[in-house]
Parts: sequence; C-alpha cells; structure tokens
Amino acid sequence: MIDLQPFWLTLKLALTTTAMLLVLGVPLAAALTASKSRWKPVTEAIISLPLVLPPTVLGFYFLILFGPSHGLGRFIEHYFDMRLVFSFPGLVIASTIYSLPFMVQPVQAGMASLPANLAEASGSLGKTKLQTFLHVTLPNIKPSLLTGIVLSFAHTIGEFGVVLMIGGNIPGETKVVSIAIYEEVESMNYAAANIYAGVLFAVTFLILLVVYFVNRHYFVKRYS
Repeated sequence: MIDLQPFWLTLKLALTTTAMLLVLGVPLAAALTASKSRWKPVTEAIISLPLVLPPTVLGFYFLILFGPSHGLGRFIEHYFDMRLVFSFPGLVIASTIYSLPFMVQPVQAGMASLPANLAEASGSLGKTKLQTFLHVTLPNIKPSLLTGIVLSFAHTIGEFGVVLMIGGNIPGETKVVSIAIYEEVESMNYAAANIYAGVLFAVTFLILLVVYFVNRHYFVKRYS
C-alpha cells in the first residue's frame, strides 16, 4: 500500500515555495533589471549558485545556518520558538533559496527584453512606478512569468539533496516524494519506488508540456 502523505507534503512544499518566490523573486528580478551597479554580476552569481553547486553542499550550509546552535536558527528558535532544522518551515526556506534562480532568471530575461519606452510612456500618462510595474510590465512578460512559476514549482517537486540534509526523513513533516523514493529503494521495495517515481515523472512532464504549449501559443498569437 502506497503512502499518499508524501505526495501531499510535496505539493504543499512546492505551492508554498512558489508563492514565496513570486513575492520575493519577481521584485528581485525587477531590481536586477533596473540596476546599474557594478556589483550586479556578483549578486547574479550568488543567486545562480544553486544551478551549479551540488544540492548537498547547499543543504550542509543550510543545516549549519538553521541549526539551533548557530546563526539564523538560534535567533529564530530563541525569539520565535520555532526550529528550522528537520521541520517543514525549514524546508520552505531552504527550497525558496534553492529554487530562487528558477524564478529570477526567466523573469529578469523577460523584463530586460521589454522596450524602455514602454515604461516611459506609462510614466508620461501619470502612472506611478508601482502601477507601471503591475499593469504594464507584468502583463507584457506573461510567458516569462509563467516559465518562472512552473520551473520553480517543478524544481521544488524534484528536490532531494537539500531536503534530505535540512529536513531528514520525518513522516508527515519532511518526508516528500523524493525522500520516499530513496527510502523504498534502500528497502529494496522497487515496486513502491517505481510508483512514486512514475507519478513524479508524469507530473513534471505534464507541467513542462503545458508551459511549452502556452508559450508557443502566446508567441504565435502575438507575432502572427
């Protein structure tokens, strides 16, 4: 009998992380697009680190940072009475950082491709910067925004190394599907592992397929 709880936890983690990335990643992408600072490449390199670093490396440093005897973890546990290591909130924070480039890079590319006179025209009509951002910039980068949302969601679903390091394998708390697959393989229960893996494979494939179809439809409609 397959335990369905890892599917629910994976969905919950992916949705929460994607929502966090929308709130944090889109403004960050806008700030990077507008930035003229000489430190911009350094910021972009830091944001892009999860693309090249092994997940276990990031997971190790998250474990140190979030631990109750170090840095952020000690501060949060002392003042908010909440432990980040081996907990769902810790998974959300780690996943948000780990998936940040998957939101920031597509959105930043979309914003950079917009004509500069678009924002200028909006400003000349009396629109504030916030109104221009919400009603001009975002509607004109829908494919990039959709790509960022879907890639962030799909990437979070497939996380393993970071989740294992910071969350461990606690049923009902941190045992997501990728961890369940690992556990079943360790137990030589390949049939159960195959079901978990097959569902994960099908879901991520369908998500990416929808993105490609939507983006293709958008560009055909826009440029035809």
